[in-house]
Amino acid sequence: MSGKIIGVISIKGGVGKTTVVSNIAAAMAKQGRKVLAIDANFSAPNLGLHVGIVNKDKTVHEVIAGKIDASEAVYKSEAGFDIMPARLLPIKIDPLRLKRKISPLKNSYDFILIDSSPNLNEEMAATMAASDELIVVSSPDFPTLSCTMRAVKAAREKKVPIAGLVLNRVRNKKYELTLEEIESAAEVPIIGLMPEEEKVLESVSETKPVVLHAPGKDISVEYGKLAAALAGQKYKDKRLWSSVKSFLFNDSFTKVDINRTMMKENKK
Repeated sequence: MSGKIIGVISIKGGVGKTTVVSNIAAAMAKQGRKVLAIDANFSAPNLGLHVGIVNKDKTVHEVIAGKIDASEAVYKSEAGFDIMPARLLPIKIDPLRLKRKISPLKNSYDFILIDSSPNLNEEMAATMAASDELIVVSSPDFPTLSCTMRAVKAAREKKVPIAGLVLNRVRNKKYELTLEEIESAAEVPIIGLMPEEEKVLESVSETKPVVLHAPGKDISVEYGKLAAALAGQKYKDKRLWSSVKSFLFNDSFTKVDINRTMMKENKK
């Protein structure tokens, strides 16, 4: 086994990047894949908080500092995937050692997801250097789009492939940017469209990804579709309404569905 490392980045706090990481990881695990999520937001970590794993003595900080082997900082979560948390009270480390320290773990996992720092600094550079490809998380507003364009530019300068954008907290309001406007400005396809959903906040409070907390919700199905596409697989929406809609509308696809299909085909 030689897994793929996917870095998840944004250059703006509050867009839900860590929520995206935990839910993609949970959706992949639910689909039978072996997944590890790593908290590489070294100065302000919170991935562990999303799955109830906190205050561990062995973390990614100790791994990068050379105090322990990477496998010693891996914990099983109740969400079905493994996690390498970071210290809530971090110690001084060299973030750029991340790639060398975690690369051996690719032999043990189908996918390794890295939750990056939201700042364009050495921490984000470490995620980019360690990743085989990147996902950029954004939201449909001008300030976030500006930051997204900076993130895309930084990734391209590092020559790291970008799988696509995940557009989070979408309300479908007239004041939001359209998918076409966002794709045109960023020059990256949107591969995930996550609606604003109260169940997400509820799931975070219960330290359980929404794909497990509310599996029938549209957002959970969207994460399932994204997780499958990243693995080059097809996702089957088993909900009754989805089957009826597919029959009535001749299995019509949205733009995001088409982007995911193209990404899936490219992975074969």
